[in-house]
Amino acid sequence: MFELDFAYSALLIICLIAACSFEFVNGFHDTANAVATVIYTNSLKPWVAVIWSGFCNFIGVFWGGIAVAVGIINLLPVETLVDQNIAHSISMVMALLMTAIFWNLLTWYFGIPCSSSHTLIGSILGVGLAYSLLPEASGDAVNWGKAQEIGISLLISPLFGFSMTIILMYLIRTFTKKTSYGDSLFKEPKKNQPPPLWIRSILVLTCSLVSFFHGSNDGQKGVGLIMLILIGVVPAYFALDESFSPTKLPGSLTKIEQVISSIDSSHLSLTDRRNLHEAKQINDRLKLRFATLSDIHDIPKTERFQVRKDIMIMDRELTSISKKEDVKLSEAEKKSLKDELKNVRKATDYSPTWVLLMISLSLGLGTMIGWKRIVKTVGEKIGKEHLTYAQGASAELVAASTIGLSSYFGLPVSTTHVLSSGIAGSMVANRGVKNLQPDTVRNILIAWFLTLPVVMIMAGTLFLVFRSIF
Repeated sequence: MFELDFAYSALLIICLIAACSFEFVNGFHDTANAVATVIYTNSLKPWVAVIWSGFCNFIGVFWGGIAVAVGIINLLPVETLVDQNIAHSISMVMALLMTAIFWNLLTWYFGIPCSSSHTLIGSILGVGLAYSLLPEASGDAVNWGKAQEIGISLLISPLFGFSMTIILMYLIRTFTKKTSYGDSLFKEPKKNQPPPLWIRSILVLTCSLVSFFHGSNDGQKGVGLIMLILIGVVPAYFALDESFSPTKLPGSLTKIEQVISSIDSSHLSLTDRRNLHEAKQINDRLKLRFATLSDIHDIPKTERFQVRKDIMIMDRELTSISKKEDVKLSEAEKKSLKDELKNVRKATDYSPTWVLLMISLSLGLGTMIGWKRIVKTVGEKIGKEHLTYAQGASAELVAASTIGLSSYFGLPVSTTHVLSSGIAGSMVANRGVKNLQPDTVRNILIAWFLTLPVVMIMAGTLFLVFRSIF
């Protein structure tokens, strides 16, 4: 496959298959959230809904950008990602993959809507923390700034989904109260009878949007996972984007140098002064390397990861320093620094088309299998009443908006938590808290609170076991 011996090539293939398996499981675990409303309102036949949702997921991965994927990769600082022993990288990947797949399958088996996002991110954090216990570890083994950003996103999104669905239900009830169709929106759909065309169209549209944005967010987590594997195991081939033109970099590096030179380091702490000095050295080194370089292929394979490492360390340290109150930079200088660092990161923040295709197919096919367990929970067991047209449309519209915005800002968000909380909000909006089924809500909350600590411990333990073996 690459310049690896047979054993490592086989392990790499196993890792890639495992990553696709995670995304496959994610498909049938999470897609139920998108199709439950159209199935329980008779808007679409189950298999039509599932196939259509799978197609929308497929498209969402391709059109969703890679911001979320980059966020997943950056959870583990680059210094901990690769060392000279490929077996160490494979130990990391297999530990987090086995943990994520196991927990997803376990919660699916019991029909509990659990977040694949929580599972994957918790596994990555567990591996990072376990690495920090090793003698050779140096510096933070987790990018805590990125972890905090993602954690806030995962915490706020279900609360947002719950509250906004209640508000939307209130608005729909208020504005349709005096219309001829107002009452029908809040009544249980008649058995085997599709809703009026306009209601059906809205429900199909919201299902399509949730599926599309699920692909653009959760699918990108799979892309990030694949890139984590490729960069960790074969960095010589995937550390840098070989299609990127390095002729664009000297100008950006010169502007970054100008901003660095304008910073008065006398007001900074010793650590920040040291980081600023290191960033300047890296910038000088990159300027020298890219001064006459016209093609990424001209960089020796053995040096490409070091280039990636330099770019990412410079970006992290300058971004951190620019936010310090003691740094007297104008808003224009801060914006210039941010924009030019983003330009430089284009050499490292990428994903090959074949990776997008592989994840798209895995997610799309997974959508079409195993969806019934979660659909039944979402459609029947969260509330004490049958899902109405207004409830389905409100929950999915809020979910699509939340996931879409999160994808735009590059933040992983839980489709499961957003839509499940939206369904719960719609039930509360109809008849109050007593309209929720306490057993189901309790199980969902338990899974929500347990997921992170359980998978972190599992992934970290597996990583340490694998490292002791390999």
